[in-house]
Amino acid sequence: MFSATGEIIMRLLLISNSTNAGEEYLGHPKENIREFLGKERVKALFIPYAGVTISFDDYEKRVSERFREIGHEITSIHHSSDPVTAVREAEAIVVGGGNTWQLLRMTQDNGLIDHVREKVLSGTPYIGWSAGANMACPTIKTTNDMAITEPGSFEAFGLVPFQINPHYLDSNPEGHAGETREQRINEFTVVNRGIYVVGLREGTMLIAEGGKMRLAGPKNARLFFGSSRPVEAGSGDDLSFLLREEQWRV
Repeated sequence: MFSATGEIIMRLLLISNSTNAGEEYLGHPKENIREFLGKERVKALFIPYAGVTISFDDYEKRVSERFREIGHEITSIHHSSDPVTAVREAEAIVVGGGNTWQLLRMTQDNGLIDHVREKVLSGTPYIGWSAGANMACPTIKTTNDMAITEPGSFEAFGLVPFQINPHYLDSNPEGHAGETREQRINEFTVVNRGIYVVGLREGTMLIAEGGKMRLAGPKNARLFFGSSRPVEAGSGDDLSFLLREEQWRV
């Protein structure tokens, strides 16, 4: 996480969702990804394990099309006979959305959790959307996805000390009398004391570079902590306090 001079070098782009209504796939974050990766061509390693109803080949093709448009390329890890080496040699790591439970299980089964964490903390850029954003957290306990498979544990990459709830919604569908998303997250923060949860609304993302983190996108994020009343954070707001190491607890 730190350079030889003590500078924080971790770089993260954590996106709530891949697609806004009426837009092309990866349309809304495309320019953010371009800016994040820079002008020099990057060959990124794509982890498609969250794909369930789409083949990994088709998933790779879909993401590759967008990355080529912004001057970068990806190669999916599922082509590699040695996934660990693929992670170690990656110029950037990109983790797509889908089912978080399958993503975590396959990442664990391939022995990649510690290797991805080490690689990203050493300065390799990490981009994740939806399930891929969840995977940057200490655990996947704040995912919205159905547990269609059982991973070895809830432990994810642990690149940040807080949790993310992608696709955060403020209201329930009409006629639904069950718990709201806010109530579910409040349950988590009451049981898991000392851990923030960031509710990322559609079209928003967290950008962490050089020890600082900010919110980007057209909507606010909602911050949850303990039994306190949730607060709103706006686009461009400095959220660097969420990266404090004293919050690294699960």
